[in-house]
Amino acid sequence: MTSNTIYHIPVLLGECLEGLNIRPDGVYVDLTFGGGGHSHAIFDQLSEKGKLIAFDQDSDAAKNAWEAPNFHFVAANFAYFYNHLRMLGLPKVDGILADLGVSSHQFDAAARGFSIRENAPLDMRMNQAQTVSAFHVVNEATEERLQFIFRTYGELNNARALALTLVNQRQSKAITTTFELMDALRNFAPKFKNHKFFAQVFQAIRIEVNQELEVLQQLLLQTKEALHPEGRLVVMSYHSLEDRLVKNFLKHGSFDGKQEKDFYGNLIKPFTEVVRHPIVPNEEEIQRNSRARSAKLRIAKRN
Repeated sequence: MTSNTIYHIPVLLGECLEGLNIRPDGVYVDLTFGGGGHSHAIFDQLSEKGKLIAFDQDSDAAKNAWEAPNFHFVAANFAYFYNHLRMLGLPKVDGILADLGVSSHQFDAAARGFSIRENAPLDMRMNQAQTVSAFHVVNEATEERLQFIFRTYGELNNARALALTLVNQRQSKAITTTFELMDALRNFAPKFKNHKFFAQVFQAIRIEVNQELEVLQQLLLQTKEALHPEGRLVVMSYHSLEDRLVKNFLKHGSFDGKQEKDFYGNLIKPFTEVVRHPIVPNEEEIQRNSRARSAKLRIAKRN
């Protein structure tokens, strides 16, 4: 039983395990199973009485699961993970791990359309069973929606011009591949920064396709119900939009950064941060795995 490091190299593995504060007989949840790297490391620290529940919506990830009495793989999006836990008779758990974003496998599988380096169909679906793909977003979203996507999810200043360009382009011919999308927007790519520009474009469309920010908010809200008091929440994000939601939720109990209070004026704060600032990979890990460069790890415990 070995983890598939070819599928995805686990980022900040030691720090994630330390953050979970694993008890051998505890119950733990890996919401982003992927190649199983984090899951295997958690499982290795459990006794026969301990349990690990792993989630992943990507059918490719399911191939990395294994058989064991105290391991259960759920082939589903983590948006409703708490319902699955209750169905399994596990209404409270001791630790939850979420490694957000796109796996190395998803980037490297050219046909999935996540990478700017390969010409592939416009897909970008993390769950290949869903109907909406990047093709539908690029060719069917309104100009106003495209502008919102590029401005909000890609943090691009020229979102209006990008949206108008795609709308005009698709009127004569549908945009079907990643390279066709890049060609349509190539005039907007800054000199010497074209890689970053197209990464932002792809990120924006990918977030829209998979509704990543909405699903992240659903995930975080459910952790309040799912974790025992003192239970650990460990979340790793890879861009500022995700990290901002996680930071605000852990610091303030809300997504907009505003403090919420009860009727008596007491601060409603479901979590206490274990580390005040996010943990980031050191240079040695970044050299081993360049995709770790943008990772930010936040750890908190349930009040």
